[in-house]
Amino acid sequence: MSDSIFIGLDTDGKNQELLLHRANRHGLIAGATGTGKTVTMQIMAEGFSNAGVPVFMVDVKGDVSGLSQTGKSSDKLHDKLISRAEKIGLDNYAYKAFPTIFWDLFGEKGHPVRTTITEMGPTLLTRLMDLTNAQEGILNIAFQVAEDNEWPLLDLKDLKATLQFIAAQRKELSLQYGNITSQSTSAVIRELLVLQRDGANDFFGEPALKLSDLMRSDMSGNGIISILAADDLINHPRMYATFLLWLLSELFEELPEIGDPDKPVMVFFFDEAHLLFDGAPKALVQKIEQVARLIRSKGVGLYFVTQNPSDIPDSVLSQVGNRIQHALRAYTPKEMKAVKSSAQAFRPNPAFKTEDVISDLGVGEALVSLMDTKGRPQIVGRTLIRPPSSRLGPATDAERKTVMSRSPVKGDYDESIDRKSAYEVLMAKRKTVLAAQEKEKAAKEKAKKKPARRGRKRQSALEAGTKAAVRSLGASIGRKIAGKHGAAIMRGILGSMMRR
Repeated sequence: MSDSIFIGLDTDGKNQELLLHRANRHGLIAGATGTGKTVTMQIMAEGFSNAGVPVFMVDVKGDVSGLSQTGKSSDKLHDKLISRAEKIGLDNYAYKAFPTIFWDLFGEKGHPVRTTITEMGPTLLTRLMDLTNAQEGILNIAFQVAEDNEWPLLDLKDLKATLQFIAAQRKELSLQYGNITSQSTSAVIRELLVLQRDGANDFFGEPALKLSDLMRSDMSGNGIISILAADDLINHPRMYATFLLWLLSELFEELPEIGDPDKPVMVFFFDEAHLLFDGAPKALVQKIEQVARLIRSKGVGLYFVTQNPSDIPDSVLSQVGNRIQHALRAYTPKEMKAVKSSAQAFRPNPAFKTEDVISDLGVGEALVSLMDTKGRPQIVGRTLIRPPSSRLGPATDAERKTVMSRSPVKGDYDESIDRKSAYEVLMAKRKTVLAAQEKEKAAKEKAKKKPARRGRKRQSALEAGTKAAVRSLGASIGRKIAGKHGAAIMRGILGSMMRR
């Protein structure tokens, strides 16, 4: 197995090769639309896979899905590819498909990618929802309340239920957690609705993505290339940027320090990399810079793909050691300045003026400067990029489905799981409170409908005496009637009544 990746042949007849033990020093692939950035990204992914290095790629246009398919002699670009291979002396050029796993945050063109609200954390969620400082404070309180009460925050409805709880109990909670305003809480809840409309419901939940599933090799020892479908995701730039930063942060936290390995443990290609930084707060850019600076010691290489190097902050560009610059067009003063700035980033070649060549490069050509064995940028070379072994162009829907049906993670993520979490706990509490309130209300209603007990009318002394005498007389007569003379007495009474 080679210790380098062949990129192409420069005009000095020198092979431009990316040394694997320097590949964790990050890289930049830049150039205007249509100049060959995607093909360069494709051939580098092939090289890493051949070396047994797992690769994660963002597929913005669907083009790199062709990595999963072998090139064919019937392809319309076949003759050009063969001619290019012969021109740069690539004698062992052959078509080959590469082991691929398709992923998709929305679960349409690949296995679903999910993470939990807790794993994302309040800092990245603040970026995702573009919250103010006051709203970020509310979000932090929601996380702390959930942690203190051991309520798992897995999906958006968990976070919404927790926010509603702190809004309802804000007077009591403010004493412990700080000021909680209904306005800020309501604003955060509204932003959650925006996320729902953007499809974040599919992203937050379980089963959450295991990073180990992105760091696989096949049975032949080839690194598996994970391709994230981003043609729809790119329309939601905040979610795109936040997801990628979350992924890097997770890797940074989980992977051990290994220094400079013989080859990277993993490589990332971030297409449309400017979306990571557009409108990002200073604190977030600093976070990306920190990750880029430190994650290389974990054996991870980051390759930013963008149209213009100026799209990337200088603090991040300073961490880039390997550069591949395709053509830049300069028609305006701003574009001319960008060309000059890009040229100055290369170690000069005495054979040509770098600034002039950048605008003169053809499709499939690039200025290449890679790190040498001592970790120094080499002299820039005007290079003809090698052709890919996999298909140039996207895989069909049928081919994509076939790849997914054979995927090593088939069935692991395809169905979502909704276990007991903050939402269910709080809904149960709410149900108990409502039941108690209904019971109390019913008891009060019943008390109102019960008739009042009537008081007895007080009797006069004469009435009381008369009633007592009557009762006494009745009792006496009863006893006499019941005795042996009862019949005679009755006859006397009846006789007397008849005579009258």
